[in-house]
Amino acid sequence: MFWPMTAIALGFCGIAALGVLTARVLVQVRRLAREIDVSSRRITRATEELERAATPLAARAARTLRQE
Repeated sequence: MFWPMTAIALGFCGIAALGVLTARVLVQVRRLAREIDVSSRRITRATEELERAATPLAARAARTLRQE
């Protein structure tokens, strides 16, 4: 009777450990998703700023090329 009870207890401990690890992975995945969202917004903002800054430069370059 000792060995079956030990096997059941070890099985329960294994499942509990997997549950704890699953919760930790879930927390890290959520944290990573937030970081990806923040980074994506920063990249989008930087792209928009670059486009706004490049527009006058492109217009000036086009006028220069037309004059030549």
